[in-house]
Amino acid sequence: MTLAPDQTFTAPRTTPVAPDTADTGDTAETGAVRAPAGRDPWFENAKMLLVTLVVVGHSWTLLPETPWQDLTYDWLYLWHIPAFVMVTGYLSRRFSYDAKNLRRLVTTVVIPYFVFEGLFALFRVYVGGETLERLWLNPHWPMWYLAAMFFWRLATPFFRRTARPLVLAVAVSLIGGVIGIETLDLSRVMGLLPFFVAGALVEERHLEWLRSAAARRLALGVLVAGAALTPFIEWGISTEWLYYRTAYGDLDETWFSGIGIRGLLLVVSFVMAAAALAWVPRRSTWLTRLGAGSLVVYLFHGFAVKGAEYAGYIDWASDRALLAFVITTLAAVTVALALSWRPVRKPLQKVVTPVA
Repeated sequence: MTLAPDQTFTAPRTTPVAPDTADTGDTAETGAVRAPAGRDPWFENAKMLLVTLVVVGHSWTLLPETPWQDLTYDWLYLWHIPAFVMVTGYLSRRFSYDAKNLRRLVTTVVIPYFVFEGLFALFRVYVGGETLERLWLNPHWPMWYLAAMFFWRLATPFFRRTARPLVLAVAVSLIGGVIGIETLDLSRVMGLLPFFVAGALVEERHLEWLRSAAARRLALGVLVAGAALTPFIEWGISTEWLYYRTAYGDLDETWFSGIGIRGLLLVVSFVMAAAALAWVPRRSTWLTRLGAGSLVVYLFHGFAVKGAEYAGYIDWASDRALLAFVITTLAAVTVALALSWRPVRKPLQKVVTPVA
């Protein structure tokens, strides 16, 4: 796997991640397992599953590059970030410019961005000995998603009222790859915008079809077929295309060919993301309750991943590719579940949202 260099992250691969998409609240834990009041268990399950895959994907950056591991990585990133962005869009669809929503945007997105951009930078510089540039102006590693969510939510009322919103979002994404703007990761904000808008436009009838048995059968075939595209990504273009952050010229493509490649990826990733969401459980389970902690998982898991890197895990894993893959994946899932466990997430929540 060959990636374009990234000045803000020094692990073998730099991957985008996604945080909790709606709330920072807690879940009642009395009686039978159930979703928090007013929330759909399906979305709570989706948030928890997808944020767990975020931790898995980031943990895989510690592994040695092998053909099978690289292809697995590409397959995951073809659909899992787009799926999370779609869920973000759906859960943001009611955003408006009233005082309550704007205050919530500040307390759950803006303040966590400034707090954790600073905390994570301190950890990387003073523990890991890394050098970071343009702190807060260029989001570092996982913080890009909070910056993106800020702009996406502000744009939600416009896209819900304009004509042909999805067409406009696709146009913004394709043009964004031509110009490329690193500040506040605006390139990625524009690149992934179609997935957010698609989620914001979803109606209940679409969800009912997506949750049907017929859709699940079709979805399984889609996810399997998507694996056939991973060699094209790995050896034909590069994994960097899956991050939607780099201008076409920096990827050695003309604007014309770049638009074609990104357009194809948008279609494939949308179909695969929908297919993955079709397999999210609909009923309330123990997983549903953990969904309330997805923002805590998102913001804190990076310390575990980078801590393992600083402890020399990459060197240990370099000679044990298969064993390291299994151990790393299991450890990543464990970290996600532990951080979302109520006794752990409750005190951490006070750091995530210090201003309630």
